[in-house]
Amino acid sequence: MTIRKGHEWGISVDRPADLVGLASDAAVAAHVGDTPVSPTAGDLYLTLGAPDPNRSVMQRLEVDAIRVVLDEGTERWAIAHVIARRSWWRGPVVAAMNVGQIGSWQVSTRAHPNDGLADVVEVDARMSVRDRWAARRRLPSGAHVPHPHVATRRVASDRWDFARPTRVWVDGVDVGRARRVAIDVVPDRYTVHV
Repeated sequence: MTIRKGHEWGISVDRPADLVGLASDAAVAAHVGDTPVSPTAGDLYLTLGAPDPNRSVMQRLEVDAIRVVLDEGTERWAIAHVIARRSWWRGPVVAAMNVGQIGSWQVSTRAHPNDGLADVVEVDARMSVRDRWAARRRLPSGAHVPHPHVATRRVASDRWDFARPTRVWVDGVDVGRARRVAIDVVPDRYTVHV
């Protein structure tokens, strides 16, 4: 069940004997099955506190997914984030976040991987290179917002239409270019052990 304020998230369990460690967000998102999994690297793993992957007692957690549809057909699944941009330095930049960070960047400090929402951060195409450079320097601390050319919101679904094909990354994997990117958050799609 999606986390609620004031309630515990997940349950303590003994380490499953058949637990599979997966070393990237994309690998976790690609895994849907009965075998228990544990993220051992990636942004979901960092968001969950980078716990020791060899612990004998673990937390079993339900985690949301982001269903991504490119143009009018190609479907992908994300467990951490979806990024659409031509360049960091010009044009629009969109990040749909299920976790708070991308590497050392604190992109969305309010994001939670089991709240039923994606935190969207959008950089307006009109933002100057100078302001982008300043925002990039502040990303490790999450201090890039507020800014008049950076919009944030929390959504269960959203869609972006770009004037020209824009590069899209799903959990750090380049999945090609698209003019339209649609997302839907699917609560509790995955179960992970940490």
